[in-house]
Amino acid sequence: MRRALSAGGVLWLSAWLAACGAPDNAPATGGAALPPLSAAGDPDPAAGRITITGDDRIAASLTWRAPEVEVDPDALPALRRQATRALARGHLYADAEAAIPIQLALLARDPLDRAANDGLAEAFEALIAEGDAALADAGDDADALRRAREIAAVARSVGMDRFQAQTLAYLTRVDQAERLWELNIAGERALALGALGVPGPAGEEDSDTDAQAQGPGALALFRQVLALAPEQPRATQGLAAVESALIRRAEDAAAAGDFEAAEYWLQQAAPLRPGDETIMTGRERVEALRQQRIAQLHDEGLALLARPDLPNRLDQARKTLAEMLLIAAPGHPTAADLRARIDLAAHYGLMRPGQRFTDALDGAGRGPTMVVVPHGGFRMGASSVETEADDAERPQRYVRFDRGFAMARTETTVAQFRRFVESSGHATRAVRRGHSLVYDERSGAFVRRSGVDWRHDYRGQLAAESMPVIHVSPKDAEAYARWLSERSGQRYRLPSEAEFEYALRAGSTRRYRWGDGAPPPASGNFAGERDRSPGGRSWGNAFAGYGDGHWGPAPAGDFPANAFGLHDMDGNVSEWVADCWHDGYRRAPTKGEAWVNPGCRVRVLRGGAWSSSPAHTRSAWRSFVENDVTNARTGFRVVRDL
Repeated sequence: MRRALSAGGVLWLSAWLAACGAPDNAPATGGAALPPLSAAGDPDPAAGRITITGDDRIAASLTWRAPEVEVDPDALPALRRQATRALARGHLYADAEAAIPIQLALLARDPLDRAANDGLAEAFEALIAEGDAALADAGDDADALRRAREIAAVARSVGMDRFQAQTLAYLTRVDQAERLWELNIAGERALALGALGVPGPAGEEDSDTDAQAQGPGALALFRQVLALAPEQPRATQGLAAVESALIRRAEDAAAAGDFEAAEYWLQQAAPLRPGDETIMTGRERVEALRQQRIAQLHDEGLALLARPDLPNRLDQARKTLAEMLLIAAPGHPTAADLRARIDLAAHYGLMRPGQRFTDALDGAGRGPTMVVVPHGGFRMGASSVETEADDAERPQRYVRFDRGFAMARTETTVAQFRRFVESSGHATRAVRRGHSLVYDERSGAFVRRSGVDWRHDYRGQLAAESMPVIHVSPKDAEAYARWLSERSGQRYRLPSEAEFEYALRAGSTRRYRWGDGAPPPASGNFAGERDRSPGGRSWGNAFAGYGDGHWGPAPAGDFPANAFGLHDMDGNVSEWVADCWHDGYRRAPTKGEAWVNPGCRVRVLRGGAWSSSPAHTRSAWRSFVENDVTNARTGFRVVRDL
């Protein structure tokens, strides 16, 4: 188990160096001179002298004195053999039977004893080798450092007079080992206290100010060691620990959502051990935390968007997105998804453009199939070059819808209206009045016929359930919308005139939805020159070369939908809208809302019908009808707010 150097280690070294070079009978206190070493490790007389003050007690306790050896002149050969055997065993200085004490005893008897001098030199060389072996392990082994110190005391006592260069070089190595030990100990202590010596992201010091006040941080201490001894294992391990601590700080910052700080700590860690895989692993963990945080923010944003009852939910979701954008890379798909969903929520609630849905009706099944119409803008009305247009369709103006809306996929059908009447008991205008206008085959005109109401078709016969409901007034249509609202908890209503034209055009800017000429084959229920009534009649003003196989309305949704997914907007039956009639668009609303007047008696009619001329099938066409009129060519569809 590693043993830390005692607090007196540095003081010991000072005292020990003070004792070096002093005579054996000189006191250890006071100044003692130790010449510095040259680059080659030899004493450098030109470098000046270093004076170190020691302590008598420490110096005395660490001064080696050779054990007394009894020298019998008659047994010198045996004593020499004993010294040789001790040297061979590495028994160098511990007691009177060791090699160095024996050789010193022989030299004390005869300083010119050549064999003893040679034996002492050989033993001293073995001593230094043993000391260097201890120093090799002294970086993290306190016992090895203690052994090297002990050998230093022997070397000082034996070698300062006889082997000064070797002695001073070894003492310098011990001194460096002691210095490295103390630096490593200080670095490890600072590391344990969290005093890394690396300023924070804004230049602040380490959080542990007490540890910081004790001295340099761990990084500086380990770097001092490596400057003295490159690749020293203990300091290298300490540097790795500093790197790990910085990576932990990066991970802690990332876990707290501060990825700017996390990147800062990673950048501080990266140069410590270039190419090391630990920093790459740390970056991967931080990136994983980043992705987890991005996903968490995404989920939080979606949870906010799913709360239409929550005030300022869009503002809160946008703040969540802003936080996500601070930590996500540009173009991150998760951030882009939340941004798109916020935009969708701002314009469509929980819906998406083009989405189809039905609402559950309390006790009455489900409502009509609705289609989400995208938000946007268009130029409403007829252009100056539309020759069939009149002043009621002008001036053309730009209308923008900041929020999408849902519109019924088809006109309201007989079946849908029947559920409303049977559930609510509503009596329509035609029922109360007892008649409506129907198509008369014999005259080719529209005539009043008694007993006709919402249950009948364009000729006054009972209508199929799939047919668009006709013979209804705008007030009947509004009553149906109120019933849907009450049963669904959503807001249903008639479309505004601007909503109707926007949905009819579906992005088109031409005279007709499809362009300027005759409609493509089977594109809708329009008056075509190839259409024939049951009695063989044809239209006097119709699209040339066109026929759709119907005389009168077709089942709702029989023909293809337009670009917004809506059927029969410009054909089949004309439709009531919410607006009151005005003779033009001057001072008309520009945000798509209905233009109404209190108590208005004349309503707007939009969209061509099965009997409409080409001029009345144009996208900009509009007409007016009194509130209480019902007939065989007018129905309606509803919209729902999102």
